[in-house]
Amino acid sequence: MKIVTANRLSDGRVIYAGVDNQPVDHIDQASVLDEATADIVLTEIAGRPDIFVNPYAVEVDGHTPSGRDRLKERIRSAGPTVGHSVAGGVG
Repeated sequence: MKIVTANRLSDGRVIYAGVDNQPVDHIDQASVLDEATADIVLTEIAGRPDIFVNPYAVEVDGHTPSGRDRLKERIRSAGPTVGHSVAGGVG
């Protein structure tokens, strides 16, 4: 199973394709798709560069990244890391 993710053009935040391919902010709101449907959604999302930047599909088990890039995707789904480990940082 897969989800489709990208970055939002307006602010660079991680977003996902949710119901009706609308952008959602949290991985648990993403539509979980079979491979064929993920390819179709990816094509549609790629045609919306005013919202979705560099979209791609991610392997998941439920809403948890499970493929070879699972660590990267878990970090992305948790939100920005800047400011979390630096004293006085902006987060």
